[in-house]
Amino acid sequence: MRFGKKSGILVLSLALTGTLLAGCSTKGSDSATSDNLTTITKNAKKEGMVRSVGMPDTWANWVGTWNDLKDKYGLKHQDTDMSSAQELQNFKSVGKTANAADLGDIGINVAPTAVKQNLLMSYKTKYWDEIPAWAKDSKGYWSAGYTGTIAFITDTKNVKASDAPTTWKQLADGKYNVDLGDVTSAAQSQYAVLAAAVANGGNEKDIQPGIKFFQKLQKEHRLSTNNLTVQNLQKGETQVAIVWDFNALNYRKLIGDNSRYKITIPTDGSVMSGYAEVINKNAAHPNAAKLARNYILSDAGQINLAKGFARPIRTDVKLPADIAAQLLPDSDYKDVYHVKDADAWNAITLKLAQLWQSEVLGK
Repeated sequence: MRFGKKSGILVLSLALTGTLLAGCSTKGSDSATSDNLTTITKNAKKEGMVRSVGMPDTWANWVGTWNDLKDKYGLKHQDTDMSSAQELQNFKSVGKTANAADLGDIGINVAPTAVKQNLLMSYKTKYWDEIPAWAKDSKGYWSAGYTGTIAFITDTKNVKASDAPTTWKQLADGKYNVDLGDVTSAAQSQYAVLAAAVANGGNEKDIQPGIKFFQKLQKEHRLSTNNLTVQNLQKGETQVAIVWDFNALNYRKLIGDNSRYKITIPTDGSVMSGYAEVINKNAAHPNAAKLARNYILSDAGQINLAKGFARPIRTDVKLPADIAAQLLPDSDYKDVYHVKDADAWNAITLKLAQLWQSEVLGK
């Protein structure tokens, strides 16, 4: 089980070291491979391997895609679990070697840093036009394969089901202890702060309403910044936790007690984001990386992700009825907020650790 993967929007070592290359040209890397899918497929079979970082079997059912790539194209798979920051550092430090990773899965708010650091290979899959504008880079350096939306999960052994919060206001006014996770490093926790900000009049350029929200919980000794685990949730050590919807649904399934845990998208404000499958500029198996990224966005790849409770980025994919039924209803997502300025949010998250430490934990 991987909790806290995708920590690392705060890639200070990346942001503060090295010289940013002018522009984002990937000549010498992109030019080595074709964008023709037939050619990609042929060459990927010859490469015979795809090496990922931060895409282990248990997260969003990646195992389904790895098995498909092996069965259909003969691609063996190997993964090393990493946070978003670690993935980018890996791309940068390993360089162009036989051990270089091919593919990674990073929070889209870290993606602008990866582009600025010239770490990625551009590739627009055949499904490019079906991905919403907020979830992709115009030049093809990244695109989201699935979404996550900030949700509350309430343990009704500790909080009466009728008292389970459905809004940020109820969360603030109640007596609940709240598990948030580590805002200084975890993408999930940082998006939770953004969601609280949105619910209170802020946005990706103005995070202060979210900071103030959690200041209140901290002053009332109701805030936990320890990472939630399935074990802690099962033991009854949590009242309310703020997590991605797909994590909440997966935890509930792993524990096997649907009636015990209430999962809610806060109705007064939530944020939908995504995770981008990015190709290392120095991928050891660049064709396999392109084929994998294309397959992830195919109907079969999107259904694989939905089996792991991640909502597909392509809304035109028809999910099997039993898979659709395990997700929260579409009506729960009608008012969620999408970040409109990815660069502004990236800049805020680079400052958020210091802001959180001084204005929330330091209070």
